[in-house]
Amino acid sequence: MSTFPTLDAWLTHLETAHPVGIDMGLDRIRQVKDALDLKFACPIFTVGGTNGKGSTCAILETILLKAGYHVGCHTSPHLLEFNERARVDGQQASDAELLPHFEAVEAARNSLAKPVTLTYFEFTTLAIMHLFASRGLDAVIFEVGLGGRLDAVNVLDTDCAIITSIDLDHTEYLGDTREKIAFEKAGIFRAGKPAICADPMAPQSLIDHAEAIGAELWLFGRDFRYEGQPGSERQQWSYVGPTMRRSALAYPALRGANQLINTSAALAGLEALRDRLPVSAQDIRLGLANVELPGRFQVLPGKPSIILDVGHNPHAAAVLGQNLGSMGYFPYTYAVFGAMRDKDIAGVIEHLKGEIDHWCVTDLPLPRAATAGQLEEVLREAGVTDGTDSSVTRYESPAAAFQDALKRATENDRILVFGSFLTVAGVMAWRKSQQH
Repeated sequence: MSTFPTLDAWLTHLETAHPVGIDMGLDRIRQVKDALDLKFACPIFTVGGTNGKGSTCAILETILLKAGYHVGCHTSPHLLEFNERARVDGQQASDAELLPHFEAVEAARNSLAKPVTLTYFEFTTLAIMHLFASRGLDAVIFEVGLGGRLDAVNVLDTDCAIITSIDLDHTEYLGDTREKIAFEKAGIFRAGKPAICADPMAPQSLIDHAEAIGAELWLFGRDFRYEGQPGSERQQWSYVGPTMRRSALAYPALRGANQLINTSAALAGLEALRDRLPVSAQDIRLGLANVELPGRFQVLPGKPSIILDVGHNPHAAAVLGQNLGSMGYFPYTYAVFGAMRDKDIAGVIEHLKGEIDHWCVTDLPLPRAATAGQLEEVLREAGVTDGTDSSVTRYESPAAAFQDALKRATENDRILVFGSFLTVAGVMAWRKSQQH
């Protein structure tokens, strides 16, 4: 039986253990799950969607923790270290805590009459499920990786499925229309269980699927919504659901225009499972005040203003543009930008070129990344020229791009680091290295 002494050795092995990085389908992972005898006695939340999944998971997790529950939360991808993907009671699991569960998955895989291989995501997700199952938790939250129907997380039968938003992304796997993508995402719904969709324009395919399987569908705008409270000095809002209203809520500590939709989705999930996981108004207030999520419109303290955002599709870029627009006046905005080649890069740039003056485009250390040269080409086509007030420059790494932006920006300017998780991670890692 092949096993590895450290978490890093396991992760390096898993990067190449399966012939392809993404292999849609649940047959292989289901066999290993059954061999592990993986079961949860507590409520399971699964959270899918194009954008807003990580925020919705963090809001659910923080409210439940403030209510005194023991909670496991799995999110992906990670920014700096793998352990970010597995949190128990708000703390990242250590390497030592994770290792026995990697061993258990490998043993279960090898126990099959015909051992199957698992992708990195499938293997690590099973290991984290196994860790959570061993802890006797009160609730577990799993962020769906890609799509829903064929995603590794979908081997679990959820007690409450939440879909945050539906937009075009990963079209080569999920289809090229919102209807097709919504059908894939709706694959996490279960018969007789709450199925919450926070997208204000839920595609018909999602509604039809929920009806076909007999899921209990909650639609944003129809079954639950948020209401702003104009005129109140401190900005407040209310959540309105089918059976309960939560009034005079403060805005969540996560910044940005879309966070009320994500919070409403989380509160709908908690309302749907209120018999099993009751939470008080105070738990919600404390949860919203304390929720944190690195890299989601994260504004760092100090000058120049530095904003980190992992938005990498047009829907996320539109929200980012709105958020930048509401920050007030900055003479110049520098952007460190790197992205995957398969993204709608022109669509992303279209939403942001009005907010950004100087583009610092960067290569990323992945074969499917767009090169800095390809990014520059799209910017030139979008009409970005070089002069005092605008420019495009190319760099070999996010850290190099960021260091140059820091040299050029005055303290009244702002620097936006956005695009792929790898862009934000590269800058975060460099900043961390400078603190020692």
